Amino acid sequence: MLKQSFIRLASTSVEYRPFAEVPALMETPDMPGNVTLLHPGEYHRTDAIDMKPGDAVKTGQKLALFPESEAYVVSPVTGTVAGIEPFAGDFGRKYAAVTIEVSDEEETDNQFGELAAGPNLDTAKQFLGGVPGLPDLSVFGDPDNPIDVLIISGADSDLMVDTNKYVVTAETAAVEHGLHLLREITGVDRIVVALPSDIVQGIGSLKAEVFGVSPVYPSANPRMIANAVLGEPIPAGRTLTEAGVAMMSAEAAANIAKAFQSGSIPTMKTITLIRKDGRKTLISVKIGTPVGRILRDYGESLSEGDRLILGGPMTGSAIFSDTYPIQADTDAIMVQDSQAVSFVSDYPCINCGECIRICPTRIQVSMLVRFLEAGQYEDAADLYDLYSCVDCGLCSFVCVSKIPIFQYIRLAKYELSRLQAIEAEEAENV
Repeated sequence: MLKQSFIRLASTSVEYRPFAEVPALMETPDMPGNVTLLHPGEYHRTDAIDMKPGDAVKTGQKLALFPESEAYVVSPVTGTVAGIEPFAGDFGRKYAAVTIEVSDEEETDNQFGELAAGPNLDTAKQFLGGVPGLPDLSVFGDPDNPIDVLIISGADSDLMVDTNKYVVTAETAAVEHGLHLLREITGVDRIVVALPSDIVQGIGSLKAEVFGVSPVYPSANPRMIANAVLGEPIPAGRTLTEAGVAMMSAEAAANIAKAFQSGSIPTMKTITLIRKDGRKTLISVKIGTPVGRILRDYGESLSEGDRLILGGPMTGSAIFSDTYPIQADTDAIMVQDSQAVSFVSDYPCINCGECIRICPTRIQVSMLVRFLEAGQYEDAADLYDLYSCVDCGLCSFVCVSKIPIFQYIRLAKYELSRLQAIEAEEAENV
């Protein structure tokens, strides 16, 4: 039984950097080489259908590999399938890595273009679920979990990331058109645009309800925004969808609009490159481009012991190789110098209480982590409010003992979801 059934909010002392002006967007030129797409689902060669190495693909072509699955990716280039291999992601996520050798000449697939003139939810689900920003369109149209509020976030949840702030300021017209289309195709009446408070005044009329996000981290966290918009906290352990809320990035909304307007599926991803010295560069790059190629293009070198992170400094995930491809939801690449890397330890908790004081939901983190370290995940959820955590990473940030608390929390939630899925499957087979 949860000790607290609702999230209780507290203030922190960490703030987002002001977004004083819109920096120039640098577009990475197309170059010969390969792109790699991560198709959701575990891959075995016998599972692949209608695709094999040597097959030609067109720009904007929908690629579905697995029978009886709605999962797909969209080719951002014209070329030839060079290989399809299993790929292991974080926390047990399994993919098929589809590598495409880029052709010198581009040819566009017309399947989506033939349907784009009449925008509707079915077409969006069939073709636009993988546009830059990665909108989760599957939550719409479910009679058992109707969506009452759609929140379009022009705020970036992690520190130092400016991707969505750039989109909502530089592509305001596309975002506004996206709002109109989403209202039309989803039937959701209440659409809220969440903007950082320092740019609200600089945005023209979006013809939607506007919510100003506090500069105090982690106010731009999706769950924190949802709590503030609804005016009351969503009960711990309940998903946004179960609460009737859908969340989508400004980039995703803009790209849905661009797709229906142009009749072609957008394939260029806007990302924030955070360099070793803290400087930021906004760039536009093809989905599937290896991280290493981007670093070389922009003069950022890697040395022994440096760390590559997809995402921001608080919640990003370290990657093991610069061959890792940019995906539709990659908002940032962060390069950490080896001298700046903060290493974790197995030193025990000293009960300083810093993690409790900074936790925005007032979880007893120092007690929670003891259960997580011991692998007692169910007790952690029942006794110390694991599901009240909004995954902000502040506890790890302030931990004097350098305990990887945030990683323990992510692992616990993954393991519990895996066990729940197994139990549900076993119950169905009884």
